[in-house]
Formats: sequence, structure tokens, C-alpha cells
Amino acid sequence: MAPASNPFAVDPGDELPVGLQLTLRLRALIATGRLPAGERLPSVRRLAEWAGVNLNTVRGVYAGLEATGLVVSHQGRGTFVAAEVRATPELESIAAEAIRKAAAAGLGARELAEVALVCAAIPAAVPPGSAATPGGAATPVPGLDPAEAEAIGVRQELRRQIGRLEAELAGYARDVPLDMPTAPRLTSAHVAGVEELEQTRDTLVAQLSEARRAAQRRAREEARRRVGEASGAGAAGEAGPLARAMGWWRAKR
Repeated sequence: MAPASNPFAVDPGDELPVGLQLTLRLRALIATGRLPAGERLPSVRRLAEWAGVNLNTVRGVYAGLEATGLVVSHQGRGTFVAAEVRATPELESIAAEAIRKAAAAGLGARELAEVALVCAAIPAAVPPGSAATPGGAATPVPGLDPAEAEAIGVRQELRRQIGRLEAELAGYARDVPLDMPTAPRLTSAHVAGVEELEQTRDTLVAQLSEARRAAQRRAREEARRRVGEASGAGAAGEAGPLARAMGWWRAKR
């Protein structure tokens, strides 16, 4: 097998500054756990040699990473990944899959990254039917007192919200904590008022929020387990680009 090429050699002709290129590579290694908490980074001189940049560029990269809390520097000892950093190993496989799909569509990784960043920065659209009218007021009902008509509109909107939350929560059945408060149960048939519906909605929001966090924790643990199994199997041919980068890095020590 041919030796891996230097993964830290930056491209001076790229539109991204060389310091930013190097920063992104280190952030990716840290975010995926390829550079785990407590790991010592290479010296400024060594990384400058690998990347083909001057010492001040690497110093600036390390200073930027330290300012964001990703690394810590100890005088006379070096720079280390911060102990508080929590990695997400599945990020590498998610990125690799997205790149494969983009390539199949004839698109480049840079185009994919730009569109992903823009999409993430644009707020989600307001769901259809979230307001009774474009101005948010209840639809007038002939013969009804305006206040009662407004209350009807508010109850309708709350029921729509509750319905959407219940539907989404159903997808997290295995992740809803058993000790979470539940929505109030009705003891007799009646028309639920605004306050009661708000309480039900807020309870469902709390359940959904906690279920999402539990699902994310479970996914991270499963991803770490899969990464560990793959590493234990020694499947070098299946390693992703970040794993190969770290393999090159460690071989230089």
C-alpha cells in the first residue's frame, strides 16, 4: 500500500486562507474524536513544517482554538485538547455520506458545504396553519362575541400544536424518560380551555425536548461503539479521511 500523503499540507491557492484551512482540519479531528480530550497536539514548529506555513500562522491557529475552548496550552508542556470537549464520532460518516451523494449528483464538496451553511442559517419556515389568519387573529365567526371568537381561534391553534407535538413525540417512544411529567388527564368530558391546552402543550414540549436529547445521547453512544468495533477489527481499508489523517500523524511520532 502506498504511504498516505500529508493530510496537513494546505493549498496556498485556495480561496480560504491557509490559517483557516489548518483550523478547520484540527476542528474536524477534535469534533469527531480523532483527536480526543487530553491529546497533545504537535508542537508549533512541527505542525508548521507539516502544513508548509510559517510559525506565526500555527500560533494563530492554536490561539484561535484556545479562545473557543477547544484546546488549552500549558507553559513548557504544549497544547492539549481540552478535557471538556465532547466528540461526536458519527460526524465523519455523516459528512462522508453527504459528499458521496453530492459527487453522485455532479456537485463538489465546497458547493455542498456552502449550501448546508446557508440552509442552517435560515430560520425554519412557520408551519402551515400556525395562525388562523395571516395577521394571527382568529377568523371572525358570525353571531359570536369577538372575545369568544378569539378564544376559539386560540384553542384551535393550541390543538394543532398539540397534535403536531404528539405526532413527533411518537417517533421518540423509546427515548421519553419514564420520570417525565405527563400531560394532564381529563377526568370528565368537557371543552378544554386555553389554560388547560397550554399546560398540555408545554408538557409535550418538555417531553419532546428531553426525548430528543436522549435520542442524541443514544446515537452518540451507538456511534462510539461502532467506531470502537471498527477500530478493533483493524479494518484499515474502511477508515475515513480523518482516521487516515491521524494514522499519518501518529506514524510521524
